[in-house]
Amino acid sequence: MAPFASTMIAAVAISTLKYAFAFQPASPTFARRAVSSGLRMASDDDYADFSSKVSFMFPGQGAQFVGMCDDVCKNVPAAKALFDEASEILGYDLLELCTAGPKEKLDSTVVSQPAIFVASMAAVEKLRAEEGQEAVDAATCAMGLSLGEYSALCFADAISFADGVKVTKARGEAMQAASDAVNSGMASIIGLKKDVVDELCAAASEQSGEKVQLANLLCNGNYAVSGHMDAIDKVCEIAKPEFKARMAIKLAVAGAFHTDFMAPAVDSLKEVLEVVEIKKPRIPVISNVDAKPHSDPDVIKGLLAQQVTAPVLWEVSMQSMLDHGFEEAKELGPGKVTTGVLKRINKAAASSNVEV
Repeated sequence: MAPFASTMIAAVAISTLKYAFAFQPASPTFARRAVSSGLRMASDDDYADFSSKVSFMFPGQGAQFVGMCDDVCKNVPAAKALFDEASEILGYDLLELCTAGPKEKLDSTVVSQPAIFVASMAAVEKLRAEEGQEAVDAATCAMGLSLGEYSALCFADAISFADGVKVTKARGEAMQAASDAVNSGMASIIGLKKDVVDELCAAASEQSGEKVQLANLLCNGNYAVSGHMDAIDKVCEIAKPEFKARMAIKLAVAGAFHTDFMAPAVDSLKEVLEVVEIKKPRIPVISNVDAKPHSDPDVIKGLLAQQVTAPVLWEVSMQSMLDHGFEEAKELGPGKVTTGVLKRINKAAASSNVEV
């Protein structure tokens, strides 16, 4: 979800940050997990030595904007067909909301999650139409920022487009319900190292009597914290004067994404994932939860459930990408959040965007 010069840092932080931590298996499907972190298993090592030569990246919630996908759906019939299919599943005109708003509705968690997913897959169709199938097939690995992981899995043929719409719809609804239950939120902290942000969260938690913690680790100096709104307010109050943060910005999100405040959403998401077929991805997809690619469908399902409450390890994921033979990255979907973060991590990294 929401995720530089000061304005660019703020824009990236505000437009990127959303959701995910607790994982408790509800059935044998989710019970197949290792004791070690990351749920890795002996049968899950097919992509241990993956190549990131050409990496496709997909944005998360917060990248949406009114007017997106208008041109691509007018010019690329395959993209329009995706929106038609999604609208039938959702029961409302998704393209109309994307192109005409209202902004408040498009920005809602319930709508923005399937909207970003469909828009990202429309970007794939745009790439195919403009540069040919060869450009699509050039990808050697994929990754997505929080919600964007579903786009990456769909691109990698691990999940069907229709199931992707269904799951992102259910995920958005479950997370909205969890957000409505507690007064919680998020804040972007700019200009501090990770360990200092941890200290800031500890101080804010102690002074407010409520919990706040790291939730979205974009890159050094650009982190998001998530927690009870009293603690978020305290973070914003003390970040600059006491911890010398450059900026502390409360984010316009529904709740404390990527923390155990979202735990009530996990069971609902698991129920949907139980009936969704997930296959071995045709190319590696790097997980947000442990920054590793996985080949076992059951492990992938478990990680997707865990992702709702687990911190987003985007900084580690991108470094892993850069360390595996990386040559270039391409971001597919609205905005330029992930390529912007990539440049913050490595200014020399080659990247481009397929925007919608």
